[in-house]
Amino acid sequence: MGEVDSSKKVADRYLKREVLGEGTYGVVYKAIDTHTGQTVAIKKIRVGKQKEGVNVTALREIKLLKELKDPNIIELIDAFPHKGNLHLVFEFMETDLEAVIRNHNIVLSPADIKSYIQMTLKGLAFCHKKWVLHRDMKPNNLLIGPNGQLKLADFGLARVFGSPDRRFTHQVFARWYRAPELLFGTKQYGPGVDVWAAACIFAELLLRQPFLQGTSDIDQLGKIFAAFGTPTPSQWPDMVYLPDYVEYQYAPPSALRKRFAMASDDAFDLLSKMFTYDPKARISVQQALEHRYFTSAPLPTDPDKLPRPAPKKESSNSKASDFNPNEGPTVLSPPRKSRRVMPERVSFEGNAPQSDKVDDHVGDIRQAAGESTSRNEPVPMSVDFSIFGAKPPNRPTINSADRTHLKRKLELDFQQPE
Repeated sequence: MGEVDSSKKVADRYLKREVLGEGTYGVVYKAIDTHTGQTVAIKKIRVGKQKEGVNVTALREIKLLKELKDPNIIELIDAFPHKGNLHLVFEFMETDLEAVIRNHNIVLSPADIKSYIQMTLKGLAFCHKKWVLHRDMKPNNLLIGPNGQLKLADFGLARVFGSPDRRFTHQVFARWYRAPELLFGTKQYGPGVDVWAAACIFAELLLRQPFLQGTSDIDQLGKIFAAFGTPTPSQWPDMVYLPDYVEYQYAPPSALRKRFAMASDDAFDLLSKMFTYDPKARISVQQALEHRYFTSAPLPTDPDKLPRPAPKKESSNSKASDFNPNEGPTVLSPPRKSRRVMPERVSFEGNAPQSDKVDDHVGDIRQAAGESTSRNEPVPMSVDFSIFGAKPPNRPTINSADRTHLKRKLELDFQQPE
């Protein structure tokens, strides 16, 4: 009897509600966990035909989020295949930092800005402590829950770092948040790239608009140099050795203090240290959290008191309180015979093809997503790796002629460096 109940619990687990967003990867929609009554966000990722292989980006995200358990990192509750797609179940979050920044009906006090950037850095610090680079830091990947807690999300581009000679792709981050060493084509980099992106987010919170808005990689470097001045060899000795280095005409730094007139001296000092050209001299996330900015008045606002957009009104048929298990919910979990609990540690490192991400890949779906209060214990993953085979098969090499198509569909070139 217990086995039958357990089977029904998994098979009938998620009751689909409205779509929250659509993008290149697939669809994100709201759902009710029929076991707990908890609202969740389900990210449906198009796996494609079996011969094309599994979306390794999704598998890598699952693996990393199983390792990264922190109050400032999105919680992955479950994962399962269904109708040829992979479904990732996340805690539900109400909004994201981009919506907060863009909503000019919201007034952000210095204490509010301090709280948002502190939570961003805390999540990032935990990633770096676990030797993980996020590589896609931007405001709409920072989700905000019903209690105001900010959490890092979208780990599809994240990678483990630490090997001295490990080479990665430089085509990561949305362009406006890309560090200058990436724009110069470096293949070897560390947590400094996340720090630069966090600085761009910090500046965006202060200005209420993106700080450095380049239209191409060359233009992005131009915008950076116009703001901070063209770097000199004494500022950044390794610059001239980077693969795509080109010499720019010297430009003096602009009057940034006037641009950030609303920032306190401590805020501007921290921002300047995060925007250091030389990644070896750039402040670390942990050092940033220990900066006097966070201990000086005003102290960061408590998350539950932070201003944020009003949650969207739900339709009458989308409330958790209306859930009736006898209504015959849409079954999203796999049939019992094909389910297999994910092993505690599954490594994709050895056989995972390496991935790339095209510039301005801003059609990311994101799970709009909040705190879980009704689960008392973790739910085992439901991914059935038998549908994938022993390891993901190699996909065809993608040439430059396919780049336009690549912007629309995440079919990665596995011959590129990570």
